[in-house]
Amino acid sequence: MSAPSCAMLLEQYLAFRDGLLSHGAGLVEKLTFANVGNRDVYNITVPFMDEGTLILAGRVEERESEFSEVRFFANEAGSWKPANGYPSFALQDPFITFIHGELIFGGVRVVTDDAAPSRIISWVTEFYRGPSVRRLRHFFTGPNRMKDIRLVQLRDKRIGVLTRPQGEVGGRGQIGFTMMDRLEELSSVRLVDAPIFTNQFLSTEWGGSNEARLLSNGWIGVLGHIASFGTMGDKNYYPITFAVNPLTRESTPPKIVATRADFLPGPAKNPTLGNVVFAGGLVRRDDGLADLYAGTSDVEAQRLTITDPFVEYENLPDIMKH
Repeated sequence: MSAPSCAMLLEQYLAFRDGLLSHGAGLVEKLTFANVGNRDVYNITVPFMDEGTLILAGRVEERESEFSEVRFFANEAGSWKPANGYPSFALQDPFITFIHGELIFGGVRVVTDDAAPSRIISWVTEFYRGPSVRRLRHFFTGPNRMKDIRLVQLRDKRIGVLTRPQGEVGGRGQIGFTMMDRLEELSSVRLVDAPIFTNQFLSTEWGGSNEARLLSNGWIGVLGHIASFGTMGDKNYYPITFAVNPLTRESTPPKIVATRADFLPGPAKNPTLGNVVFAGGLVRRDDGLADLYAGTSDVEAQRLTITDPFVEYENLPDIMKH
């Protein structure tokens, strides 16, 4: 199956948009952050419980800079404030999951030119593990220039790993998949060699995974993004979902689940980023809806209620009966 274009997926989404954002969906709000000075907070994780406190992680950054830190926030009276006693990390674009009972936290660390420290020349994904945020320890650094590495615990306790190579193998950015038994098996070689899905992105476009969830039928539900350049060099980023059968490694075609226009209007970090939505995660609800947490235009964090896109994938045949 050939990969669809970003424009094709957008056309499909817009044709069904009213239905996807009806019946209680479509509610949207900006998250407000306090005690961060004049810095922006965006590209957030979903809220999660840590030592009895509901917190989330967010990318904190000055408007004119790409050098950021990840901080953890707790909600107080409707505003998210830095959680007392929590560490910060010199990372971008945080993510969290739980593997074998441990919290897994990570983000992207930029690599700078030794001769010009303000110049970013590469990046790597850093991984930490522990029973809670305040007891995290570093355990793995991903391959050079690979963002959007995501982990998910499978039904048989193995670990599914979604990769995002760029360059000679992945072009502008493709998604690969591999499995392993233990976190200790993570290695740059294993990630670089992971087979790539061929039905997702054109060579002129790119995408990546933002969150992976084990579904009731054993499939992996993936929340990610597809991106393309506009005619004036501007960037278009759209949240997508697809499902992966970890046993056969087949994947369903990606689907756009929201656009920047579905969120509240606001400023952009620069004129090329006005149409950017970077998904952070989904909170699935019992009413067939899901709350999508995302960064918008590399400046703000918002929450949009959508029809739960993973329900469709849970109607696929159970992987043990496939």
